[in-house]
Amino acid sequence: MNYQPPLDDIHFMLHQVLQAPAQLQALPAFADSDADLMRQVIDEAGKFIHQEIAPLQAVGDAVGCKFEAGAVTTPPGFRNAYQSFWQAGWPALACAPEDGGQGLPAVLEAVLYEMLSAANHGWTMAPGLLHGAYECLKHHASDALKAVYLEKVATGEWLATMCLTEPQAGSDLGLARTKAVAQADDSYQLSGTKIFISGGEHDLSDNIVHLVLARLPDAPPGPKGLSLFLVPKFYEDGSRSAVHCERIEEKMGLHGSATCVMRFDAATGWLIGELGRGLNAMFLMMNAARLHVALQGVGLLDAAWQKADAYSQERRQMRAPGRGKSAAEADLIAEHPAMRRILDTQRAWIDAGRLLAYRTAVELDMAKHHADDARRDAAQRWCSLATPVLKAAFTQQAFYGGSECLQVFGGHGYVREWGIEQHLRDARVAMIYEGTNEIQAIDLLVRKVLPDGGKAFGAWLASLKADLNPGQPSDARVLGNLAALENTTQQLIAAAAQNSTLAHWVADDYLRAVALVLLDWAWAQIERQAPLAEPRWSAPAQALQRWVMPELNMRLGIIKSSMASVTVPDTAAATTPS
Repeated sequence: MNYQPPLDDIHFMLHQVLQAPAQLQALPAFADSDADLMRQVIDEAGKFIHQEIAPLQAVGDAVGCKFEAGAVTTPPGFRNAYQSFWQAGWPALACAPEDGGQGLPAVLEAVLYEMLSAANHGWTMAPGLLHGAYECLKHHASDALKAVYLEKVATGEWLATMCLTEPQAGSDLGLARTKAVAQADDSYQLSGTKIFISGGEHDLSDNIVHLVLARLPDAPPGPKGLSLFLVPKFYEDGSRSAVHCERIEEKMGLHGSATCVMRFDAATGWLIGELGRGLNAMFLMMNAARLHVALQGVGLLDAAWQKADAYSQERRQMRAPGRGKSAAEADLIAEHPAMRRILDTQRAWIDAGRLLAYRTAVELDMAKHHADDARRDAAQRWCSLATPVLKAAFTQQAFYGGSECLQVFGGHGYVREWGIEQHLRDARVAMIYEGTNEIQAIDLLVRKVLPDGGKAFGAWLASLKADLNPGQPSDARVLGNLAALENTTQQLIAAAAQNSTLAHWVADDYLRAVALVLLDWAWAQIERQAPLAEPRWSAPAQALQRWVMPELNMRLGIIKSSMASVTVPDTAAATTPS
């Protein structure tokens, strides 16, 4: 039951609903990226993933990474698959040609990583940070560093890590204590310990490029004192750096990916960007990763759904309600309303998530390459507001929706041989890394909606409305939901001005409400192009309205209730024990 890349669905979203090739080909940077080329690239990616990556899913989980004397050995087949992957040019799809890349649109890279994550999340963790590391080096590294490292990272010949977290510093990076001491030759010596480092040590590539947050001895405390440094596993002369893997974590899932504790013992490295502005450079890398994490959610949910759907078409139980005795398929569990509700609901999430993520990837290129300032600003606004919503909503759905898919298997889903339980274990971490989902919600509401009084958010909602036709019943419904969200947003802005803790209490509900409205909007776009006479499209469209969208009123109700009931004072008042 290996994952099958859903190429027809992918092409439908890209070509018919989004009309992405026409949009992108209008940009000079992608004048040669026509529909045929995009289709060919995706088809070849799907073939490679199905043949080379998906078959390694089970062995990656069962065997896992092995740690011995500071070295990590990846599961059987992982290294050969990775060598084939980078040598075929897949990591370099969206990188600039002058850096060894192919200069193709970001949406093709997005599709690639959706399929990779669905096929084998553990293996995909290795190249998952490459594009973010590439962007970080391209925009912030010195020419000398670029000459040595940029093309190697762009092509994927050398893999990269993001060394942020420390034992005492998780989401609050300002607590990081790793120390960097300047040397006479403009290098630095880094000392400290980093934890939860994906791919900190492995045998997939011949070198590993570590991007490390650290602070100089005289740097101020907090995030403004942090700088970013590059420390390779091996230097140009072949000598090894003083970077050591102390152990790998025993994890709930992602056994095919080594999560390392890394120790830096006065390891020689070089500054990336400016002193004290390490987070600025690092967040460029993190933001590039967050859309890919959202796509991990879409891909993992699709992989779980594929298994559940296939099982439901084979498993026979008691006759489904309403089915006559003459129906040959009446006892397939796929015919039972409870199972259809699960399968159709998750299908609604997958289809909408795919469309929204691809739209965001297209907007990334619009923000980067469009000639018109206003269009670039609108694209940047879309990416800024949509990315935290998609990251949080679809990683959550990958886990909880994947659990629903496991339910289709009954007891068989709880044992390993069917493979569905691995999806849950692998998916759970995506709700945590690259900024926890709670941080995404705070980012959306506290940092992006409230500061300007909702102006940017209002402009974004207006752009969503512009894609709707009030004369169409489905579009009119979405317009009503957008209006309800906008109204609640304005009330919340006013209430939050009186109580600075309120937004933090309701941020998760607010993000969820935005996600639900986006789902409804996405399905309005899909319904214009989909043959709704076919159950493949009509069933999830109906499931969305029956089983998903009623949650919107609940979330908006929680927010409104909280505006009246949250009375936590703005300042922490000292209390006297009785």
